[in-house]
Amino acid sequence: MFELDPIIFQLSNGIRVVYQKRDAFVAHMGVMIFAGSRFECAEEEGLAHFIEHCIFKGTKKRKAFDIFTDLDSVGGELNAYTNKEEICVHASFRKAHFSIASELLGDIVQNASFPEEEIEKEKEVVLDEIISYLDSPSERIYDDFEAALFKGNSLGYNTLGTKKTVSGFKRDDLRSYLERYFVPANMIVSFVGGISVDVLRDTLEKDFGTFKGEGDVPTCYPVAPFEPFKTREKKSNFQTHTVIGGMAPSYHQEERKAMTLLTNVLGGPALNSRLILSIREKYGYAYNIEANYTSYSDVGFWSVYMGTDKKYLSKALELIYNEFDLIRKNKLTADELSQAKEQLKGHIALSLDSNLELMFSLAKSVMIHNRVDSVQEIYDQIDAIDIDEVHKISNTYFSEDNLAEMIYEF
Repeated sequence: MFELDPIIFQLSNGIRVVYQKRDAFVAHMGVMIFAGSRFECAEEEGLAHFIEHCIFKGTKKRKAFDIFTDLDSVGGELNAYTNKEEICVHASFRKAHFSIASELLGDIVQNASFPEEEIEKEKEVVLDEIISYLDSPSERIYDDFEAALFKGNSLGYNTLGTKKTVSGFKRDDLRSYLERYFVPANMIVSFVGGISVDVLRDTLEKDFGTFKGEGDVPTCYPVAPFEPFKTREKKSNFQTHTVIGGMAPSYHQEERKAMTLLTNVLGGPALNSRLILSIREKYGYAYNIEANYTSYSDVGFWSVYMGTDKKYLSKALELIYNEFDLIRKNKLTADELSQAKEQLKGHIALSLDSNLELMFSLAKSVMIHNRVDSVQEIYDQIDAIDIDEVHKISNTYFSEDNLAEMIYEF
């Protein structure tokens, strides 16, 4: 079994670094900042994602063309993403070009200049992204469901923002957000590859160690008590799209491992999940049906998504709610629990097989827990889950008073 043995250390300015040596030809490096969309003010909705776009548009010493070509010219890749709690700027490259990637990432996150003309051009790009997203009901329903679930809280903001907020962004808005959150205390540098830790430390100290700033500790405002809802809207052209879900443990709660296991049993990525075996394989009512569990710093939520022909909607919904009823009433058997544990362990092993995904995972773990569990520790935690714990969670989080439903019809 491959074991994780990352080294975690701090640069002189407090930036945390997590390093996992892997003797691969390609290395992966990311800068994760605890600065996602939930930390925006109401008029800033979409600003974190907009910064992710504009951060590549120039620095004090580079124009946009240089940013896009410095790493590309040696066959590397530069990218970024934004979600509810973090922004991550990352690069993949041959390990021989580590110094290029490190200097480039350091320059981008510290010295973004946000040229006015580039901001205006990028507004059009993001507005087009919003239009494309609005044209995809299977994507839009997830965000609309989350907005209803976390109504009145910034966790419900759409990461892309709105046409109104994006159109109104000014250079000063971007600078203000960076000054608040792009500071050493909120940053993790994650590296997976075949560079020695001494070379990594010295290079990062040079490229990131001079970065200063106090900024703010991001505040996670409390989520209002859950209120069940059922909504139906005509927002689809060919399929009906359904999301059913409710609240779930945060990533600081011990229940999260058992919740992950239970969600996998219900409708996880494997083809033997209950919902797939019933709705897709037995009845053929839907091609795409899945269950997901998302956790944040202080709260989480689970969801079941289904896309189906309108003529099958009522029958498929009846089957979904029947599975909720069964998972509440009937405990898993010892064999079912054992299989679910082995399946979850296998999924974890598969995720560790990707060095890029491992780089993200290490950064997230340090950002959340300031440590990284070994694979054996994770497996031991899974093995410790018992039948009664799973049954208690099924009755808590899949209970009728913790169910919300949103349907897009045509």
